[in-house]
Amino acid sequence: MNKQQKKSLFSAVISALLISLVFSLTGYTVKTSPASKSITRPTYHDAITEDALNLYETLDLDKLGLSRQALLYALKGYKKLQEKGQLTNDAILSVIDFSLPSTQKRFFVIDLTNDRLLYHTYVSHGKNSGKLVAQRFSNRSSSYQSSLGFYTTGPTYIGKHGFSLRLVGQEKGINDKALQRGIVIHSADYASETFARQQGYLGRSQGCPAIPEEVHKDLIQTIQNGSCLFIYSPAAVYSRQSKLI
Repeated sequence: MNKQQKKSLFSAVISALLISLVFSLTGYTVKTSPASKSITRPTYHDAITEDALNLYETLDLDKLGLSRQALLYALKGYKKLQEKGQLTNDAILSVIDFSLPSTQKRFFVIDLTNDRLLYHTYVSHGKNSGKLVAQRFSNRSSSYQSSLGFYTTGPTYIGKHGFSLRLVGQEKGINDKALQRGIVIHSADYASETFARQQGYLGRSQGCPAIPEEVHKDLIQTIQNGSCLFIYSPAAVYSRQSKLI
């Protein structure tokens, strides 16, 4: 090896040492492979996953039956709607978990600002979606089926079911006909623990998420006017179509 080659080799070694020193001082992790070197950093998806897991554990949602996947999807869609400016009440996130039977409380209202579970109650599904468990879903009028996906809450009104809350579907082809179909949150005597105990399943609606009479006013007032509602099912057809999860 001549002097010029030795000098080049020495320079290369010094450069490599300097690069390693810079990475160690800045806190980056260098992951080496036979083909290349890359710097690993937390991703946007990782951050949401961590937020979901922290919230899940903080509120003991596993003990209440909420699907971990439901909460992860809910937070992902919530973040996207928030970034688009679609949420005017972004302190609240509501999740309806249709992976659970109707005899279980499957409506969760979460205060994201203070990490508190505000409501955990019963909720009906459409009568053509299934008996005990909701398994069929539709965006069609007169289908009498529930629609999955992300909604923003609208204003309240007094209708045939009394104090009710309009829902605006945010997913084209999945739930964007909610207003046209009259899909709203309202109370119903069949959405009660007593009815579920007597019949073996909760009463069913024409597609609306009906809730118990004793909590409906306070719950509706809490989530009205621009909060995010996510209705979850493990149905593969939804995860393939949704652009928000």
